[in-house]
Amino acid sequence: MNEKILILFVGILLVATFVSAETSYCCERLISGAWCQNAPESSCDNNYRVVPTSCESTSYCKLGTCIDSEEGTCIENTPQKVCEDSKGVWYDKDSDEVPQCNLGCCILGDQAAFVTKTRCKRLSSLYGLETNFRDDINGEFQCIASATSEVKGACVFDREYERTCLILTKKECAEMQIANKTEFYEGRLCSDETLNTNCGPSEKTTCVEGKDEVYFLDTCGNIANIYDASKINDKEYWAKIKDKSESCNYGSSNANSATCGNCDYYLGSTCKDYKLNKGNRKPTYGTNVCQDLSCEYNGKKYEHGETWCAESKGSEDNLPGSRYFRMICYNGEVSVEPCADFRQEICIESEIEGFSTAACRVNRWQDCVSQGNSKDCENEDRRDCIWLGKGQGCVPKYAPGFNFWESGDAESICSQANMECEVVYEKTLGGDKKCVSGCECISDSWKSKMNQMCVSLGDCGSSTNYIGIKGYHDENAVYSGTADKEDKE
Repeated sequence: MNEKILILFVGILLVATFVSAETSYCCERLISGAWCQNAPESSCDNNYRVVPTSCESTSYCKLGTCIDSEEGTCIENTPQKVCEDSKGVWYDKDSDEVPQCNLGCCILGDQAAFVTKTRCKRLSSLYGLETNFRDDINGEFQCIASATSEVKGACVFDREYERTCLILTKKECAEMQIANKTEFYEGRLCSDETLNTNCGPSEKTTCVEGKDEVYFLDTCGNIANIYDASKINDKEYWAKIKDKSESCNYGSSNANSATCGNCDYYLGSTCKDYKLNKGNRKPTYGTNVCQDLSCEYNGKKYEHGETWCAESKGSEDNLPGSRYFRMICYNGEVSVEPCADFRQEICIESEIEGFSTAACRVNRWQDCVSQGNSKDCENEDRRDCIWLGKGQGCVPKYAPGFNFWESGDAESICSQANMECEVVYEKTLGGDKKCVSGCECISDSWKSKMNQMCVSLGDCGSSTNYIGIKGYHDENAVYSGTADKEDKE
């Protein structure tokens, strides 16, 4: 019996030795697709490296730390080949020796994660939050605690033989320096009946610095939920802290609403005392409403933040003395922003989905008269000009103004519009004169064309200024107050 046992034992050893000999190859890749495995040679993919030794002894299958630079993750004990094929960066070091793998606390709203800085940036981007990475927190427990300490709720304590309450963060409640112990109730309001405090619902409202909305106040003066007249007697609304998205008419400005205080600055409203704003409706409860931040100008309504070009007198015809203006609607008030004087800037306006945007832009008129064809003249990428046709040429689209009381630009530029036209007459047998050459120069249409060219160059030619007063050739002439008086020669 002992002999049989011995033979069986030897047989097991032989099998073990045979298996060991079969698994002494390091396959860079198996036929099955796995990387860097110790396996029989028959299991190796011959398109990759195969060495008769253990993978721990090879350079191509040496284990290290792989960093995914996009996701910010660090994976330990990863073969170099596997890391590089997954577009990672491989280090022949342990993760605690790689600076990019240093962990910190990533604050994500009211939550936190103990991750790398790159991973924090990635998570913040996914949730649409600003990156808040704290490398001074070096433990996961401390990290999670730092996030939950910022959540708000009811901080209940005893004061002067009364059970009272304040709305605080968890951290603030724990740090209160009072003799008696505090109790913190996350997400609860001080007016919650189940807390048995001396705080309860009230009809008072208030505006909160840094916030748009109108808020209820409880009887202890704590901020409660957003004002909603329909919830004045709703016990659940006075018990739990509600998010803006859970409040009345979310997604609307609620401007001048008597019943809802869910204001939104970006939609054109913010919390204000109704008495300070003419035209606002009195709220059902309290004294605050969502002030309408829109504006009215010349009978048209403009939303908060809209800008537009004013129809300034004379600017449409670029008359002497006129200029362009940009108008702004901000917090319910219209303000005026003049563009550069002498029409050296023009106002341009565009509209996207009914929202108007305007800006003052440089008037590019300077090289118009030097353009010899309509294509170059009307190249809007380079200049602001119009082509009047052969004989008149290229002139500014927006005629500039000049310091006419000073010598210089006005004289030199206006002189470019001087035109001479020779008219020849013949005497007839009857003694009358007959035009035989240059006759077009004495027509009203020719005079009109020449004057058009003249006034297009700037404050030149015969024109009326932006307040309707005609110009004079005689600088000594005194304006008599009659706007339609003829020019003196």
